[in-house]
Amino acid sequence: MKKIIFILSLLTVNSYEAQFKINVEAPSSFTPKEVYLYTLNGSKDVLNSKEIKKGNSWQINVDKPYTGMMKLYFPENNASINFISENKDVKMKFETEKDKIVKIDYIDEANYIMNQMQDIQQKKEYILPALYQIKEYYKTKSDFGTALNNEVLRLSNATPNLTKFPFVTYYNTNYNRFLEKSATKSPITHEQIIDFLTKSNEMLESSSLLRPVLVAYLNAGSSANVSADVDKMLKTVNVETPRGQTILSELIEIFDTYGMQDLKDKYLTEAKNLKCTINERLTKTIATNVNTEIGATFPNYVFQRVSNTKAKSIYDVKADKKVIIFWASTCSHCEKDLPKIIEKYNAIKGLKGEVIAFSLDNDAEAYENKVKMLPWINDSELKGWNSSVSETYNIRATPSYFILDSNNKIIAKPDHAADVISYLKLN
Repeated sequence: MKKIIFILSLLTVNSYEAQFKINVEAPSSFTPKEVYLYTLNGSKDVLNSKEIKKGNSWQINVDKPYTGMMKLYFPENNASINFISENKDVKMKFETEKDKIVKIDYIDEANYIMNQMQDIQQKKEYILPALYQIKEYYKTKSDFGTALNNEVLRLSNATPNLTKFPFVTYYNTNYNRFLEKSATKSPITHEQIIDFLTKSNEMLESSSLLRPVLVAYLNAGSSANVSADVDKMLKTVNVETPRGQTILSELIEIFDTYGMQDLKDKYLTEAKNLKCTINERLTKTIATNVNTEIGATFPNYVFQRVSNTKAKSIYDVKADKKVIIFWASTCSHCEKDLPKIIEKYNAIKGLKGEVIAFSLDNDAEAYENKVKMLPWINDSELKGWNSSVSETYNIRATPSYFILDSNNKIIAKPDHAADVISYLKLN
């Protein structure tokens, strides 16, 4: 009996061993203590775990197998590091200036190779065409001409041995096939992309390629009927499968981002009408859109660093009309739009209305300097597009506007400041 118990205890211990470990070394001057680890599903980061710094490093155990893109996010200073997993140990260290990450050294072989490949890919797309043109003006026997020719050959033929790295191979092969910019390549077809989407393994969802490949599909060919092209793809990938639903979710968000409202509405309705079991990704897309449709009750939000009010949340603000603005100090459209709201702010107050603005800034100094000029209620998590409000309120661009009634129901979703002013009859 003792032997059996001993064997079982060993099995129990082994079952809890990590699939792989991530070791991250930081300078002693780097102050953030907490880090979040994310995996990827399509274009969405999925929280895997959290870890607290010990000494000057973090060691994160990943319990389940995972191959694909990953991200470390330091919420205390809104910094992040992107890397990959080949389901093997990862090791990196970084340098900082004033708590900002300025240089990352990828020490494990897979990430070192991936970093090299991405560097070469960028140079091939943006530098190699220019080098070809410059070559025409120099004799190949000159020192500069020889160096130039060597660089052209290096970038043109740079293909390291990737046999040990399934994910790097997958990413590099399919990026080159579907997304690389090259005048010599034949245009990609709808049929080729559909074939890829239906036959690709699970690395498609974890590779960051899914959304740009879908955009490539929308831009491929000469068909003027985008809806028919999308219907054809969705029928083949089958929206009753997890992959089909993830693709449907991605498409709804693409149409939303690019202001293609008719297409967004069509495929959101299709998603709502599905009778099969719906995966978590599509469920969230549906819920976020339903919660921010006209007629819905605007989800409440507890303020984080609010100014110009003693209210603790959106619902605590008492007003007949609430104008909600999502903006950022780095947004050029916001620079043009916000002064128009400032000009009408007293008139909005005269209607027993209030303006509540949420910034998607991540730089505290830039935010504080700008917010001094804004007379209404202001708040920000200072996490940029990692802010919770961007997901909760389905924000795809800034500025974005909502108008609420006294019961916090959404009564309008204007596109511009002028539309806000017109809706409130303040022209």
